[in-house]
Amino acid sequence: MSKKNNRDVERIYSVKQFAAKLRRLADALEEGKRFSIQVAGKRISVPSSASISVEHERSDGAEEVEFQLKWEN
Repeated sequence: MSKKNNRDVERIYSVKQFAAKLRRLADALEEGKRFSIQVAGKRISVPSSASISVEHERSDGAEEVEFQLKWEN
């Protein structure tokens, strides 16, 4: 069994691209289906059982909102 390497990447999208991805995600969630997305050349498959959270961070005058999906492999 191979161990996956740690990975932490961020990809910037246009508003139109981001909205399309959110729509696909919302549709998959509502239908109870797996969601697939490619980020920085890597295809990721998010199971329908993933936990979902929204995180807000504030530091040094900057703010950030993250929509997170987490699951165990």
